[in-house]
Amino acid sequence: MGIRVAVAGASGYAGGELLRILAGHPEFDLVAATAHTQAGARISAVHPQLAGLDLTLVETGPATLADADLVFLALPHGQSAALAAQLPDGVRVVDLGADHRLADADAWTRYYGGTHAGAWTYGLPELPGARAAIAGSTRVAATGCYAAAISLALAPLIAAGAVEPTDVVVVAASGTSGAGRAAKVNLLGSEVMGDLTPYKVGAHQHVPEIKQATGAASLSFTPVLAPMPRGILATVTARPTGAADPRDVLTATYADASFVHVLPEGAWPHTAATLGSNSCHLQATVDVDSGRVIVTSAIDNLGKGAAGQAVQCANLMFDLPETTGLSVFGVAP
Repeated sequence: MGIRVAVAGASGYAGGELLRILAGHPEFDLVAATAHTQAGARISAVHPQLAGLDLTLVETGPATLADADLVFLALPHGQSAALAAQLPDGVRVVDLGADHRLADADAWTRYYGGTHAGAWTYGLPELPGARAAIAGSTRVAATGCYAAAISLALAPLIAAGAVEPTDVVVVAASGTSGAGRAAKVNLLGSEVMGDLTPYKVGAHQHVPEIKQATGAASLSFTPVLAPMPRGILATVTARPTGAADPRDVLTATYADASFVHVLPEGAWPHTAATLGSNSCHLQATVDVDSGRVIVTSAIDNLGKGAAGQAVQCANLMFDLPETTGLSVFGVAP
């Protein structure tokens, strides 16, 4: 018997991707998967891509999860904290929701509302010092999907003093799975196909998380809903300081990173190349007109932006190679 793992909120897109990854993980044994309205259904009925995974969804509750060595919480924002508080201290937890990402209680109230549950170790292993912190933690807050794509592009540049932290602008497009699986009119195929739509302009909830992770002092962020199921393409621009070459900084930072790849000169990230993987593709240049640094970042929002990132953190928490059970390579065409 390996490490016993349970997934709460397994009926959603992130939960389904977690189940897919865990089903092929050599060290994690999936022993329970929970849901709310879908409780009682076979996993293959909810996630047809998981035909052959012999498990039935059960009601979400501490009693169902307490016997696991590791619990993934793939619940809506604001629902993880109460459940996590009822789990024994010996159970390690990775939360894919936002409940424990922010250290600033005022920022939580401003962007999410309700009571701030306190901050856990932040789950982006490629940030300076993060691997050791994650490995030594029993409670880890996985990143938001946009936050993962943008922070990997921006954090090293600010840390190296290569760009000004006070003038950061981001435009990022995301696939519809980032909005969850609940039925919504604006996510219907007829509404999404052939259309690009900005949303939560000037007030997206990942802004304080990105600032916290990168050291940015101000951030103008415009998210865009794209007509594709999954993937994020982020374009990050900032004013250079002249202290270091941005591409050199990224290349040096991620020289030994298994999942972050600075592409060869002239090659640009695109979402299809990261589909189904836990990888992030980056490219950097300087705008010939404005002189601003431009970094483009691509990830799979359900991979590096959610389930893959969570499993990467869990691997570190159990002293496993961080690549265990995860794909570096995308699926094409």
